[in-house]
Amino acid sequence: MTKKPLLCSLLLLLAVLAVAGATSPGVELDYSKLSGIIIPGFASTQLRAWSILDCPYSPLDFNPLDLVWLDTTKLLSAVNCWLKCMVLDPHNQTDHPDCKSRPDSGLSGITELDPGYITGPLSSVWKEWIKWCIEFGIEANAIIAVPYDWRLSPAMLEERDLYFHKLKLTFETAYKLRGGPSIVFAHSLGNHVFRYFLEWLKLEIAPKHYNEWLDQHIHAYFAVGAPFLGAIETIEATLSGFTFGLPISEGTARLMFNSFGSALWMLPFSKYCRTDNKYWKHFSGGRHAGQPTYKCDEQEFQSNFSGWPTKIINIEIPSTHAFDAYPSFSEIPESNLSSMECGLPTQLSFSAREISDGTFFKAIEDYDPDSKRMLQLLQKSYLGDPVLNPLTPWERPPIKNVFCIYGSDSKTKVGYYFAPSGKPYPDNWIITDVMYEFEGSLISRSGTLVEGKIGPISGDETVPYLSLSLCKDWLGPKVNITRAPQSEHDGSDVQIQLNVEHHHEEDIVPKMTRLPRVKYITYYEDSESLPGKRTAVWELDKANHRNIVRSPVLMRELWLEMWHDIHPDAKLEFVTKAKRGPLRHEDCYWDYGKARCAWPDYCEYRYVFGDVHLGQSCRLRYTTAEVLSHYL
Repeated sequence: MTKKPLLCSLLLLLAVLAVAGATSPGVELDYSKLSGIIIPGFASTQLRAWSILDCPYSPLDFNPLDLVWLDTTKLLSAVNCWLKCMVLDPHNQTDHPDCKSRPDSGLSGITELDPGYITGPLSSVWKEWIKWCIEFGIEANAIIAVPYDWRLSPAMLEERDLYFHKLKLTFETAYKLRGGPSIVFAHSLGNHVFRYFLEWLKLEIAPKHYNEWLDQHIHAYFAVGAPFLGAIETIEATLSGFTFGLPISEGTARLMFNSFGSALWMLPFSKYCRTDNKYWKHFSGGRHAGQPTYKCDEQEFQSNFSGWPTKIINIEIPSTHAFDAYPSFSEIPESNLSSMECGLPTQLSFSAREISDGTFFKAIEDYDPDSKRMLQLLQKSYLGDPVLNPLTPWERPPIKNVFCIYGSDSKTKVGYYFAPSGKPYPDNWIITDVMYEFEGSLISRSGTLVEGKIGPISGDETVPYLSLSLCKDWLGPKVNITRAPQSEHDGSDVQIQLNVEHHHEEDIVPKMTRLPRVKYITYYEDSESLPGKRTAVWELDKANHRNIVRSPVLMRELWLEMWHDIHPDAKLEFVTKAKRGPLRHEDCYWDYGKARCAWPDYCEYRYVFGDVHLGQSCRLRYTTAEVLSHYL
């Protein structure tokens, strides 16, 4: 789900800067040295067949390099063959005996998932923006995509594909090729991949050279839509199936998803529990050794929900008369067992910690044939990972510039009610109700209010606010907050609060007003708590998780921020938010009410042969470099 028009816009800016540097006094940096590294998200890389598979009863077969993810034609005509090329062995993450698939490489692997006259536009999010980059003269070696097999667990990515070795070489090659550091752009699961890479890198580079390597090779990290504490929809995909909009049944989707080693990579987990990594001895004088230990702070046991708004899973299990049918229920309170002894269906609830530490899978292993294997996957590939347990809270990456960006204020799932369906596996569970966070309250699918701990705003329709906003913990004790309209504005509705106190592990809620029907972007900025480093958090109202990287508003803000960041004449730590005007010809339009081009200070009517309507003839008065100079 990773998109890349944002990075393209950023690189377009660099091209403009390179031109401006030749004509504008004071611009001395060689902006062409910067590179862009794109780490895509879950299901955002093409997979191609690396086998010959004859599909009976279908005219379509699979041959080497045929598209597997995503070829909807073969999915519709030969779903069983398609599944053989998609699924992995659930026990060891090896390929199906009849078909093998591997991720595509380069930009082609993430540009358009299902090329075609009809399917292409439906599965393309950034293709047109790449064309836009090319039109502006961006060098081909300035945009580097690093696709990966998103079906694999983090350790298996390295074991089978040497992915993290290759990623390290990509950064080093970009530095040698262009002479400067890279800008990392990651979306959704791509952020977890980058986090694992940073931990893996500690074992490859001497500790005293680790930060030096990062400073030399990475200029900035843009974490967009990062599920820092996991995503609720992972539970739905694991228990009942999530179709991704494909023409397959939920049961088939569940079989496919649960065969992936990455199925548990985005499980929701507690913000209060951590793992002592057994390799930490290399950085702490040998004080820690042995197997990783899982520890929780006192806050975990003082809260019923592991810091989340409510219990994430509420599941009704079949009745039984024998206690020995529940061998894994050692931690279930006696109050839960009373109804079991009476032979009544029993509803159990599980918090984020009880999901991520395996308690939930142990509890249902007598009622679900897949839970025991999922528990083994959890223990081997995540809780016992020697490099990093990904189901633990993040610390701020030791990178100079970190920007955390996410959508907010949309109706987002925060919990489920499951019950037995009476059908065989994989359709043995059904969702009976869903809990959402929205507009300052918790509501069920039927519209009734739900008790719990609600945050100040909601998430981005896919990831809850609590998980997205964990990066606010990376901000220091004094934070500058600015709220401005997302659309172009003259500054009249910009609100600023300076030096707002921020306590660690506490949310920051600005006391600012909102006009109805206006979408805002709220900036939280800190450039003082860490010498030589900057941290910023951007909240975009109503920005959808999967579409946020297509947002022209976000592209504009990235463009302006990086222009300001690398310009030697910049006077502020972050780009000014005082006003926002058109930056490109496409941003100008005709104001029919005033019978002129809107934003007359920026745009003018200038007809060019071929224009077919008035708005198309509205163009910038000045060059892009001159317009950008107003934001220093």
